[in-house]
Amino acid sequence: MKCDEKSCASCVGAGKKSKEEAIRCKLMRIRHKLLVMSGKGGVGKSSVATYLALGLARKGFRVGLMDIDLHGPSIPRMLGLQGLLNITSEQEILPHQYMPNLKVVSIESMIEDTDAAMIWRGPLKHNVIQQFLRDCKWDDLDFLVIDSPPGTGDEPLTISRLIPEAKAIIVTTPQEVALSDVRKSINFCRKVNLDMLGLVENMSGLFCPHCNEFIPIFRTGGGKRTSKLMNIPFLGELPFDPRVVEGGDKGRPVLEEDGDSPFKKAVLAFADAVTARLNVKDEPTRVESVH
Repeated sequence: MKCDEKSCASCVGAGKKSKEEAIRCKLMRIRHKLLVMSGKGGVGKSSVATYLALGLARKGFRVGLMDIDLHGPSIPRMLGLQGLLNITSEQEILPHQYMPNLKVVSIESMIEDTDAAMIWRGPLKHNVIQQFLRDCKWDDLDFLVIDSPPGTGDEPLTISRLIPEAKAIIVTTPQEVALSDVRKSINFCRKVNLDMLGLVENMSGLFCPHCNEFIPIFRTGGGKRTSKLMNIPFLGELPFDPRVVEGGDKGRPVLEEDGDSPFKKAVLAFADAVTARLNVKDEPTRVESVH
């Protein structure tokens, strides 16, 4: 039986259910859970998670973006979100409302000193992620996009246990040093029985804004070769765009700017590939498109 808004709030706020039951109650209201992960840092994983959430929201889906990179959260700054999260009378955490159909939660929005070092061991990390799932007022969502830290440690392992139906999106860049670590992520998913939606290659090349030519700043085609070698679907390539870095620093994603670009086209194609893999394009919970 699916929980509704009233029963969710009461079972969490009043403590009438166990932690596990309360989490399942919340998750029943979320159709698809996507874990964005990579075996290596520096591949733009948080940017991929952010732009995937933005792309899905622009297509009219109800989206939640959950940042579980507890030691290095960056999503609130990339989106220009400031201030602490509020608490309802039922003791539920209210996510930041970036768009009418995009909610965002991060540990950075729950602490006073954003420069403080999080010196946390595994059990505390597990409890924080539990709280994000159990106590946040996500309501009904089509997608929950989860940004995890690099590697195959506590955070992705916690998600695989708390959300066994989650599907992983593996992020890589074209060069071999990144692909080697990505293969470890793929084997991690298989070891813990976490389904993989596919692999996406970030920073696959630079479209020069002056000459409009493609410049392979790293090797090319590594993501496709790895997906074929490891037998997982390939979800697309996202080119490097200096404006993504600039937009992240300013808290204004380039997807929100007017005009078109190879990067914006690639993000929307990536979102299309995700929905196609999940067969959700005709689901009845779509809301009016947001532009």
